[in-house]
Amino acid sequence: HPAADPVRGRGPGELVRAPVRIADAATVRLLRPGDRVDVVAAEERSMSAGGGSARVLARGARVVRLPEPLERTPGEGSVTEGALVVLAVPRATAARLVGANPMARLAVTLW
Repeated sequence: HPAADPVRGRGPGELVRAPVRIADAATVRLLRPGDRVDVVAAEERSMSAGGGSARVLARGARVVRLPEPLERTPGEGSVTEGALVVLAVPRATAARLVGANPMARLAVTLW
């Protein structure tokens, strides 16, 4: 039996596909595969703390796929709020997207 090809290591700059739930579904409907976007996390704070803050999690991410929206069923929780988009990003950026505060609302700005 011939030996299998060795598995090549994956570098930190390699692009991976990262599914991201964007808070505003209407914004996602503006996107098309191939578009470039920045992903921004807006974190809400109490009104007494002076409002919320925002930080950029990804710059120039390429839209790869826009999955079809799921049908909502009565009584369904907040998991389906917003809309899903699949982005091609470097592995380190994908880790930032996944590690974003779950209470943060993610938004995109179009290039």
